[in-house]
Amino acid sequence: MARDELRPVVKLRSTAGTGFTYVTRKNRRNDPERMVLRKYDPIARKHVDFREER
Repeated sequence: MARDELRPVVKLRSTAGTGFTYVTRKNRRNDPERMVLRKYDPIARKHVDFREER
C-alpha cells in the first residue's frame, strides 16, 4: 500500500536512557532523516529528546 510507504510507523526512544518509547507516524517526503522530538519522559519526570530508532 502507498499509505505504509509514505507515512511509516516509527518508534521514538528516550535519550535519557530510561527505555521509554513513543510511537508515531512520519512523512518521509518532508522528513527523510531521523526524527528528533522533545517530549515528556514519565520515568525521568522531565522533557528530553526522543530519537527515531529503526
